[in-house]
Order: sequence, then structure tokens, then C-alpha cells
Amino acid sequence: MLLTEYHLSRRALSYGVVGATAPDAEPWQPPNRWRAYERTVPLGSGTDLWDEASAAALSWGAKTRSGFAVDPPLETGRSARQGERYWLVARVGPFRAREPVEVVATVATHHQAALAYGTLEGHPVSGEEAFIVSRDDDGNVSLTRRSLTRAGRGLWRGLFPVILIAQRVYRRRYLRALRRSGR
Repeated sequence: MLLTEYHLSRRALSYGVVGATAPDAEPWQPPNRWRAYERTVPLGSGTDLWDEASAAALSWGAKTRSGFAVDPPLETGRSARQGERYWLVARVGPFRAREPVEVVATVATHHQAALAYGTLEGHPVSGEEAFIVSRDDDGNVSLTRRSLTRAGRGLWRGLFPVILIAQRVYRRRYLRALRRSGR
């Protein structure tokens, strides 16, 4: 077992509403007392776009195309699976923040592809995030991002206002990440 895997395996989820981003639910009803966010953007239309965007959603594409690294990286063509744990590595200038997460849900149907992950102990925030790529009957493809956020524990709690600013920056990146012009 790799050292990275060992450290991830010893961490518990840092929140109690596991699965609450409900990537297969429409409409979404977030739980009370959470900072909830949901936004959908059109990506375009067509089978090629659907194939690329749905594969990217299931393999951390919204995160990696927004500047994050995923550790351990997925092999080309493989999707993340429920229960797997990763480090999401954000770079801000010369600094790196390693965020421990667990995949809590995946959806792969003819009209929807989604990955939802939850935070593990030691993550800067507490909560869940989902990236959902959908296709309607006319072939139009869209990306929905949902998140539930609370302040993390320890040192992270005091940095929460700064983290919220960074979160806004990354939200814009995520929502552009799978657009055709960005590939």
C-alpha cells in the first residue's frame, strides 16, 4: 500500500449529510444550514461533446482542467468509482493545498454522467461537491455544479473567509472547464 493511500484510508468523512448533493435528483433540495450552491451552464450539443464531457465528469476533468491535480491519477480512460479516495492538489502561487476526498456517488446513464465527492478530515472545508453532465432529448449538453460547504476544522476554520474567495474563483473555472472552447 502506498503511503498516500494509507493516510487517506485512516481519515473519516468530515460531514454527516453524505450523498446530499444528489447528482441524480432533479430538482435538488439541499439540506438546511449548509452553504448550498447550484449552477448550470450549457456546453453545446452533439454526440462527440456528450462523449467527451461525460467521460471528463467521471474522471475528475472539471477539477484537472481547472488547475487541480488528482493523486493518485486515474489511468487514461478509467472513471473514478464510489468509495475511492484521492488527494486533490490545488496550487496557489508557490503554495500547494492537499485536500483529502472520497467519491460518494457516480452516475453513468444515457442522459447523465456525474461524480460527487465528499471531504475527509483535514480538508480545508467540510461538505460535498458534484459535477453533473446532462444531455436532453435534443442532444443539448450542460454542466451542473452543486456544492454544500461549511468551515473546516482547526486552522482551516479561521481561514474560511479566504477560502470562500478562492471558491468563487474556482467556481468560474469549473463551469468553463468542460466547454468546447476550453478543450
